[in-house]
Amino acid sequence: MAVLYVIGLLVANLTPWLHDTRLLSTNNLVGNICIPLAIPLMLVSCSLSNWSTGKALKAFLSGLIAVLIVTIAGFFLFRGQDDATHFAQVCAVAVGIYTGGIPNMGAIAQGVGMDQTTYLYVTSYDLIITGLYLVFVICFGKPLFRLLLGHDTSDLPLPPNEPAPNHHSNHISSKPLFNHLLLPIIALAIAVSSYLLSTLFPESLSTPMLILILTTLSIAATFLPSVRSINQDAQQRGSQPFSFTLGLYFVYLFCFTIANACDVRQMNLAGSLNILWYILFVIFGSLTLQIIFAKLLHLDGDTTLVTSVALINSPPFVPLVAALLNNRQVIVLGITIGLLGYMLGNYLGIAIFFLLAPS
Repeated sequence: MAVLYVIGLLVANLTPWLHDTRLLSTNNLVGNICIPLAIPLMLVSCSLSNWSTGKALKAFLSGLIAVLIVTIAGFFLFRGQDDATHFAQVCAVAVGIYTGGIPNMGAIAQGVGMDQTTYLYVTSYDLIITGLYLVFVICFGKPLFRLLLGHDTSDLPLPPNEPAPNHHSNHISSKPLFNHLLLPIIALAIAVSSYLLSTLFPESLSTPMLILILTTLSIAATFLPSVRSINQDAQQRGSQPFSFTLGLYFVYLFCFTIANACDVRQMNLAGSLNILWYILFVIFGSLTLQIIFAKLLHLDGDTTLVTSVALINSPPFVPLVAALLNNRQVIVLGITIGLLGYMLGNYLGIAIFFLLAPS
């Protein structure tokens, strides 16, 4: 996965002749299709027997509080000679991005009256720093977080030599081809249905609603007897269902396309550099603080990493982390946390603006 990301970055920045409008449009189309397909493919292969609401709530609140503390602290550290109201706008938008996502960013920028030039600086710097953060996660996230916080093995498939704890399911291994195809067919139906339903909402809500509908329908599908039987059979054999493997390929393709879209020559980097240092501080400062909170709350490394990515990069990146960790159980937790961030992001961003801006 790290190799694909590096290749994508090299292609984007060393081959300018490939960046014409048609190729970029195709690249964006591929990226937009990959995750709506990957999420249901990977989610329908999950077992919710290990789902812990308490752990999800602790992870979400610790990540949220970490972002808020660092965002407010950064206001006083990096404001410099900037007008307080102007930098409060930057802080408000940062809270929206790193607790929610791009939809929150646009809404908050309009709500606090951010000018177009500052908005361009924030989006440019955000692309650079979140790209660096993603490289860090892909290259070092798994070993570093598991070293610092431990590894909860209860969420992973059992090794082939160990019996699964539940033997009460009725297997349908007599139809291996049917087993392989059923989950991808269900996932495809979920993806199409979710997209059609998301078009019923305003454009500003279409992305969060798409993720929400995808997640809800996919979780509901895991309770179907045939789906549970296939997943339990795979767990007993210590393997992953075919749908999960297929979802990984879409994640790998997504990883390449997002890196290939990051052409630093097209970014406006000549603006206010204190905004760049501020965003760098917020992302990696909140990550550091979140690790400290996780240690105090006894949260494992996989949970903490997926929480950080769900908040900093948004829910569509959660399957990428699940693939990186080889832990499909964190998908539900990560997407749930990301959706909560979507819901609260606008409120928190506006609240931070009024807190920091002069009255």
